[in-house]
Amino acid sequence: MRLKLTIAAATAGIFFASAAFAQDIKVALIAGKTGPLEAYAKQTEAGFMMGLEYLTKGTMAVNGRKISVIVKDDQLKADLAKTLLEQAYNDDKVDIAVGTTSSAAALAMLPVAEENGKVLIVEPAVADAITGDKWNRFIFRTARNSTQDAYGAAAAVPATGEVSIATLAQDYAFGKDGVAALKSALAEIRPNAKVVFEEYTPQNATDFTASAQRIFDALKDKPGKKIINIIWAGQHPLPKIADLKPERFGIEIAPGGNILPAMQIYKNYPGMEGAVYYYYAFPKNEMNDWLVAEHQKRFNAPPDFFTAGGFAAASAVVTAIQKAGGTDTEKLITAMEGMSFETPKGTMTFRKEDHQALQAMYHFKVKANGKDANDLLDLVNTIPADKMPIPVRNKR
Repeated sequence: MRLKLTIAAATAGIFFASAAFAQDIKVALIAGKTGPLEAYAKQTEAGFMMGLEYLTKGTMAVNGRKISVIVKDDQLKADLAKTLLEQAYNDDKVDIAVGTTSSAAALAMLPVAEENGKVLIVEPAVADAITGDKWNRFIFRTARNSTQDAYGAAAAVPATGEVSIATLAQDYAFGKDGVAALKSALAEIRPNAKVVFEEYTPQNATDFTASAQRIFDALKDKPGKKIINIIWAGQHPLPKIADLKPERFGIEIAPGGNILPAMQIYKNYPGMEGAVYYYYAFPKNEMNDWLVAEHQKRFNAPPDFFTAGGFAAASAVVTAIQKAGGTDTEKLITAMEGMSFETPKGTMTFRKEDHQALQAMYHFKVKANGKDANDLLDLVNTIPADKMPIPVRNKR
């Protein structure tokens, strides 16, 4: 009788262990699908799902466990983002979370990951503070940070001759971090260039006449090259600034990268230069080739800025689980620190000190005559990760 009970107990143990192993891997994807950054969120989701498909060869499973994705809309609200992440960890029992679109919302989520002892992969929020002074060890970021944007923008500035720059940015974490990072990057790699004026506007600003006049007044009498650097999320102010004819003062505009619908206005300004996180025609690798072909087939358009970001987040999730041998949080953290993983942009690596993904950026010039609405940019130069000395800003 005792032998039968022992065998039964052992069999039950095997059954429950097998059942636990077979449980779905649950991932929460939190994004601002309602509001002015809706397009960013939808691209992130599309890229994330396509990334999982590609990386699992269509099985949507890792280590024999199906991946279940729970998508939540935080409506770009910080309080809601925090609540949704708490629900994801505690009610949905997710193993890993990914998100979110707004930097303010992402910052609100960081302590929730720490309190629950669960990994949060930040994509696509950009503010430096996320992997800076607000960071904790449960946070990893596949998205570029403001400093990486800034080093890309700085690298696109001429390396010789006097250069005066005025910035136009939105008055919140993304804009302010972007300007601060640009100033630091210029000091590091373009000491011949200086930010001489900073202009901040509300996120929903539509009239830039007064802002432009202040910028023109600050730049017009400066010697050498004069540039307006625009750091912006959402509907771009470039046309309204350009309509005020900064060229009459010898002033150029450097708009930075954006999603394809926003960058289509760049066609009116051939020869304009800047830096971008991703443009579908720039990276040359098998993963990007698949993404471009499949996205064109499914959506009748090439993949965009945040599509590539979502795909990169999916790659981080799959690579981490494979390397950790499961979803135990401490094993994931150990696996992810210093981990390299492939993305449509090429290889990214999570820096051990702050878990920021180090990655390439691209210096572009606007084409004079593209063959269609999305044929917009020529590649001037790929700026490799090791040419951008991104400082570690956390308190680790």
